[in-house]
Amino acid sequence: MKLIRRLHLLLSCFFTPMLVFFIATGWYQTFHINRKKVVAERGSWIQRLRSVHVDQVYPTDNAKDFSPVLFKYLVALMSICLLITILLGMVLAFKSMKAKWQVWLCLLLGIAVPVITLWFGIK
Repeated sequence: MKLIRRLHLLLSCFFTPMLVFFIATGWYQTFHINRKKVVAERGSWIQRLRSVHVDQVYPTDNAKDFSPVLFKYLVALMSICLLITILLGMVLAFKSMKAKWQVWLCLLLGIAVPVITLWFGIK
């Protein structure tokens, strides 16, 4: 059980930087929409779910207009709570690990690995 807990803790520390990045960019995207969704763009169910993520609307034939205001506040609340949860997890990681260098290493790798993979993806 200790091994599972330690693995969970280290994986969480590794993915924390990416989670924070995606929370921040998703929050920004939610509050800064630069296009309107029209019924003609609705497409398949996966495109509809994408519309919820990108435009905060679920396109449907019988809707005359969309107001994503309530959904935006829900996304903001979710983002704040997730960031608090991540911060609490990091505090627990530092408090419960004897070897703090492992937590720092996972955090640094959690930043370096995505940057390196993005860099290698540049053509």
